[in-house]
Amino acid sequence: MSAVTFQIWRGDRTKGAFQEYKAEVTEGMVVLDVVHKIQAEQANDMAVRWNCKAGKCGSCSAEINGMPKLMCMTRMNTLPQDKPVRIEPMKTFPLIRDLVTDVSWNFEVKKTIAKFKPRKADAPDGSWRVKQSDVDRPQEFRKCIECFLCQDVCHVLRDHHMHADFIGPRFLVYTAALEMNPIDSGDRLKELKDNHGIGLCNITKCCTKVCPEHITITDNAIIPLKERVVDEFFDPIGGLFKRFR
Repeated sequence: MSAVTFQIWRGDRTKGAFQEYKAEVTEGMVVLDVVHKIQAEQANDMAVRWNCKAGKCGSCSAEINGMPKLMCMTRMNTLPQDKPVRIEPMKTFPLIRDLVTDVSWNFEVKKTIAKFKPRKADAPDGSWRVKQSDVDRPQEFRKCIECFLCQDVCHVLRDHHMHADFIGPRFLVYTAALEMNPIDSGDRLKELKDNHGIGLCNITKCCTKVCPEHITITDNAIIPLKERVVDEFFDPIGGLFKRFR
């Protein structure tokens, strides 16, 4: 058991500051354990969002020593304890209070993406015939727990505040899952180009780095979508072929 110093952001949208707490840390504890301990013993009114404490609900997203992480999946023994551990809310979204942010913008964005539209069945029994490789390709995208850490670290949203022009990596993954579905017949490429800002992503891979589900966001979702948009709207040879076809 050792005493560790924590600097936790306290405040709301109008004002706030880091407050310092000391807490005893024992073997096996995660950051969320310590936050709960401080909340119970020293700061009963501290606001913190959490649910499953198993890394599957995405509720306890925060920034720990400047890095977007899930508090329930960040073990204390992975953090330096000879200096204060700093915990603060995600910076990309409006602050509600303390460690809780308003992530409702994400759910509004999701509504703007064309939903799954199955193509006509191509088998006598009313089902579809697809290749297993086409089924396997988008499977990893379904692991997303919507923690929005990728949205938080994305510089287009975090630094440039272009929420009105860019849907962010989470919803590029969501779009990729639909576009790569072998049964889907929808076309979301024009929306990606004109309204969802796929051209704003410059492939820094910071979203992939913070994903707790280890989804290969950039290489497997965003880059293939970019390629599809380029092929559809900016390829002169392809455009010529479509015209004569």
